[in-house]
Amino acid sequence: MAWRTWALCALIVAVAACSDGAGNAAPAPTLLGANGQDAYTRELENWRQARLAALRAADGWLSYTGSGRLRLGSYRVGTAADNDISLSSGPPRLGVLTVEENRIRFDAARDVDVRLRGQPVTSVTLVPEEAGRKADRLDVGQSQFYVVRTGPVFGWRFRDPAAPARHRFAGIDHFPVDPRWRVTARWQPYAKPQPITLLTSIGTPLPAWIPGEAVFVRDGHQYRLHPVTQPNDPRLFFIFSDRTSGKDTYGGARYLFVDPPADGHLVLDFNRAENPPCALTPHLVCPIAPPGNRLDLAVNAGEKTFISNW
Repeated sequence: MAWRTWALCALIVAVAACSDGAGNAAPAPTLLGANGQDAYTRELENWRQARLAALRAADGWLSYTGSGRLRLGSYRVGTAADNDISLSSGPPRLGVLTVEENRIRFDAARDVDVRLRGQPVTSVTLVPEEAGRKADRLDVGQSQFYVVRTGPVFGWRFRDPAAPARHRFAGIDHFPVDPRWRVTARWQPYAKPQPITLLTSIGTPLPAWIPGEAVFVRDGHQYRLHPVTQPNDPRLFFIFSDRTSGKDTYGGARYLFVDPPADGHLVLDFNRAENPPCALTPHLVCPIAPPGNRLDLAVNAGEKTFISNW
């Protein structure tokens, strides 16, 4: 899946944070006050419930039931056990997927209902999904089959609304809400966005652009985080790790989606730090924290490591 779509819609924090000029978060009572803190806690809970609902949705991250890498060649697709690509639902023989140097073709089996954008297909050239571009998705009943590209590597994905994970998902553990982790940072934009090559959870390269850096102070120490931009999304995408990574939180990274800066500052609300999709399902690939975003402090806020119950 294109990693830009990993951003879930977050609620806008209504209560402004107070900080000193260096971006050091003030203590909780000064930051919000008793009534403000209650409102902030309720707002975070609403955001969390919306996030969990999106994960459980028929087209959410938990709907994936199949994935795999593709090399050049032809692959039989369907639910029969002897297929090269085995699906969780659909006909025994869905068709044949052919991966060539410059083309990906799907030939549907006879008398099978496969659709692309609502129209039946018998033979079609498919566009793979990659950063900034959505794939041609083949509809098989309520399920979807499509091809992805992550750097030089091709793969396939299958979404099934009957996925067991959707119905067994019990939620994600998180640290207690702490308004002190809602930090106002100083924004330092670059004259021109700087290129960066991110690594994904399977080790493939993923090009991105850094528009600047957020500078904040915690316990007297200054830290910097570098976001990347997202196609068709004005928010800044922070991919970071910290001293809790691999212990209380997912080792590869946590994600933070932040509204654009205003008056030279932006809010880093680490209580909204979330697990990447690849921490929730083995069927997705996602970028991990680059070296410049590995914080030398424990961010005891946001989501903890997801433990599957299925």
